Parts: sequence; C-alpha cells; structure tokens
Amino acid sequence: MAGNIGQDEDLSGLEQKALRSGASKCYVEDLRHDFVTEYLWQLVKSGTQYEGRYLLGTSIACPLLAKRQVETAIAEGADAVAHGCTVEGNDQVRFELAYKALAPHLKVIAPWREWNIRSRQDAIVFAQERNIPVPAAPEKLFTRDSNLWHVSHEGGILENPAEPAPADLYMFTVDVRSCPSGESEITIDFEKGVPVGLNGYRIPPVQLLEDLNEIAGTNGIGRVDIVENRVVGMKSRGVYETPGGTLIMAAHRELESLTLDRQTRYQKELLSITYGQMIYDGQWFTPLREAMDAFFNKTQEVVSGSITMSLYKGTMTVKSRRSPLSLYSYDIASFETGTANSLNVEGFINVVGLPAAVRSQIQGPKLETPKEHETVARTF
Repeated sequence: MAGNIGQDEDLSGLEQKALRSGASKCYVEDLRHDFVTEYLWQLVKSGTQYEGRYLLGTSIACPLLAKRQVETAIAEGADAVAHGCTVEGNDQVRFELAYKALAPHLKVIAPWREWNIRSRQDAIVFAQERNIPVPAAPEKLFTRDSNLWHVSHEGGILENPAEPAPADLYMFTVDVRSCPSGESEITIDFEKGVPVGLNGYRIPPVQLLEDLNEIAGTNGIGRVDIVENRVVGMKSRGVYETPGGTLIMAAHRELESLTLDRQTRYQKELLSITYGQMIYDGQWFTPLREAMDAFFNKTQEVVSGSITMSLYKGTMTVKSRRSPLSLYSYDIASFETGTANSLNVEGFINVVGLPAAVRSQIQGPKLETPKEHETVARTF
C-alpha cells in the first residue's frame, strides 16, 4: 500500500517493483486532495508549530497513510500490517499508535526492530543484495521525506549539528543569493481559516498549494534548520523546506490579528502548542484531538479575508490586511479621531488597578529606599 501525497518521486513503476520484490498485490492511491483538505488545512486552522519552528510536514502525513493502510488491510482480510520506519525515528510511533487506535487486532511487523538491520547503510545493502532498487547510496546517506507540504532532510553530515547543511541539499527552495532581484507581491484569500485563492482567483486546494510552493521556493522562503526533541527521547537535527506552508501560516496569522478577539486568540495560541505536540507524538486518533479541532473550527468561522505580502530574497513583508469581518475600527483606534471616552478609560484603569492599590495601602508600596548617592544625583 502506497499513498500519493505529493512526494517528489515517480510512483508509476511502484507496482512492478512491489511485485518483483515478492508482493502479491500493490495499491497506489492518490491521496493528495484528502491530505490537503482534511489534514493540512486543519493544521493551518490551528496555527501550530512544533517547538516554535517545525511545521509538522512529516508528522501530519502519518495518520492519513496509516489510516488507508489499515483500511486496505481490513478490505484484503490481512492479519498484519508492516512499516519500514527506523528504530530511532518518530514515525514508528505515529504509525503504530494509529494502528492501535483503528485496528488493534492487526499484528505489526517492524523490520528495523525485528530483522538484522541496524543502520541506513544496512538497509541499503539489504535491498541491493536482493536487487531492490533504492534511491539512496552508502556514500550519500541523506534520508528525505517529501509531500505537498514539505521536504525533510536528515542523516549524513546533518547528524553533526556543528556542520552547516550542504548547499546542494535543498530541493524546494532557491538560495537567497540566487533569488530574483525584484520583489514578488501575492495575495492569499481565505474563507473560514482555509486558503481558497491567489491574487483574487479561486484555485483548487492541491493546485493552490503547488502554486504557493513554486512562488515561495523561487523567493527562497521556507527553510528551517533545527535540533528538535524526538518522541523517542533523543535530540535530532533536521533541515526542512516548507515554502508554500510558510507563506500560508504567516498570512493566516495576520488575518487572525484582524478577526479574532483578544481572549479567543490568546486561548487558541495556548491550545495550538498542545495540538502541535499531539500531532508530533502521533496522537491524531484521539478524543482530545477531535475536541480541539472543534474549538479551532469554531474560531475560524470569522477568519475570512485577504492578505497581501511582498516576497524578497527569503523575506516576507505584509502589505495589506483585509476582511469583511475585521474587528479593527479606525474611528476607535485612531490617535487623531479616536472616540474612546477619557472617563471610561479612567474608570477601566481604576477597576483593573484596584487590587494593586489595595495591596499597596495595606502592605505598603513595593519600593526600595534609594541609596544616598543616588538621591544626591537626582537632586542635582
């Protein structure tokens, strides 16, 4: 079972490869639309990032792939499912937690834990000895995972966090020194927290993300080089390229700044941290995730409008924010024509400051007595 979620590889010969490798049947499904609309757009609504920087490109793909794998296994009457995740990685946790949530009766076969494979080089040699073609080679042990949202790079020289990422590592984004010399201006249109169009034109979800990947990648946007904390307890260095996703998430935050009230936005930011941790940890098929989705969906009912951004050599600058549901009022906010009543503001400050005033009256003001030389300096 293989799913097309926009990975940067040709899947046309996968069925023949599977049959030559001993499989009796091979399913290759186009899951791109489901991936974007049911998983990525929910990620956008939540506004989450793992440890403040990682946009969860691999993490968010695992539940969809595991779900279709389980559904296929049940349809075929299989009694087991298998995955090729490494023993050090996060994906084994994500896949197997999904299996347990959806079909706990299925046996799990994990070759990296059960066979004599202890490294990526072992896996490559294992495949070569059996005439199974693989894209990696022992002398270049980068491992990559790509889909419509991102491409990740791990292994090889990247396992030393003191070493810079090689210049030829990147696949989706152009080095800023090679980007176009002029700025690019784009407008992303949203409806209820979901991107629906570009520059005023409504575009289908998959094509929209592909277009934004091309635009952002050409302008050098979306690279992240981080050391993260894995589910299994170790630290790991990864280099990620998420061009279109970086644009979308930035524009979405700007639109929320117009349309969400202060308390809702604050609570949403708190919950988004937990949400990102859950996705990273493989906790997609849980009641808590479903409940949090309901909260995020409710907040997004007012997140409609358009954000215009200028892109230039790896940078993004917001040029315009527009929404028919904007809470921003020029008449109230303007320093020139603001209508805020001074008596109302004074009363608000007195109410908010009441606990501090009472504490000071009863316990004394929280001031330190200035030193003598400091008093003299202030006097003169």
